[in-house]
Amino acid sequence: MKIDLHVHTTVSDGTDSPAELVTAAAAAGLDVIGLCDHDATDGWEAALTAGEAAGVRVLRGIEISCQVRGNSVHLLAYGCRPDDQALADELARNRAGRAERVPTMLARLAEHHMPIPEDVLARHVGDSPSVGRPHFADAMVELGYVADRGEAFAKWLADDKPIYVARYSTPLEHGLDLVRAAGGAAVIAHPWGRISREALPPRYLGALVASRQLDGIEVDHQDHDAATREELRALADFVGAVITGSSDYHGIGKLDHPLGCNTTTPEALVKLERRVQARGGVL
Repeated sequence: MKIDLHVHTTVSDGTDSPAELVTAAAAAGLDVIGLCDHDATDGWEAALTAGEAAGVRVLRGIEISCQVRGNSVHLLAYGCRPDDQALADELARNRAGRAERVPTMLARLAEHHMPIPEDVLARHVGDSPSVGRPHFADAMVELGYVADRGEAFAKWLADDKPIYVARYSTPLEHGLDLVRAAGGAAVIAHPWGRISREALPPRYLGALVASRQLDGIEVDHQDHDAATREELRALADFVGAVITGSSDYHGIGKLDHPLGCNTTTPEALVKLERRVQARGGVL
């Protein structure tokens, strides 16, 4: 069984619709995918319907924008009840934070002689309720300012670059509480890929697992080199965290993250399923 627990669609910053994602997953030989759009659940039903037709199991997931002491952290949540109002309200607050910074980012781009007409940005956002920096990057590519998303982030959009604008994101421990209350299982996404070990040190991750707030650690990810994966795997084994692996697929938005490039074992999926079942969640 081939399992990829972290993929994206056009509902956030991927380039495949939910149905297209399922078709691509089937073509890649995947049996199970975890649909984890950023701060949004709008793609669940379409993906589930497509999955039934294609023979691909789709797990309801979310990638929640969180922060620890001002550092951006991404939290993967699996199996949360769709009708949990507290979690829905927090996701809406995160999406509002994304939307509120758009005018400032557009102004900064114009100051750097890279104006983006609002209709161009809107075309790349499409029907997504969760506007993100990749949408800006795609508009910059269209207008010839950069060659691809990678250059857009490296020169302009990353957290320490000129166009970046801070926004609200959920305090991590509050996010963990919300996921558990909604019946879900929580996994830290690519913890040592984009931020330092100082932001998420081993002792802190271990404490979150020991408190039963955190269920798992995404170890196998393209942002982790071999040494980092080995270190994280040892940590997860030591503290008793479920170990997952995922592509973090975004379609053509991340060509170096193909579907199934990292996978999760069936045994790890069973562990997550049991926790969701015990908490009254829905996978």
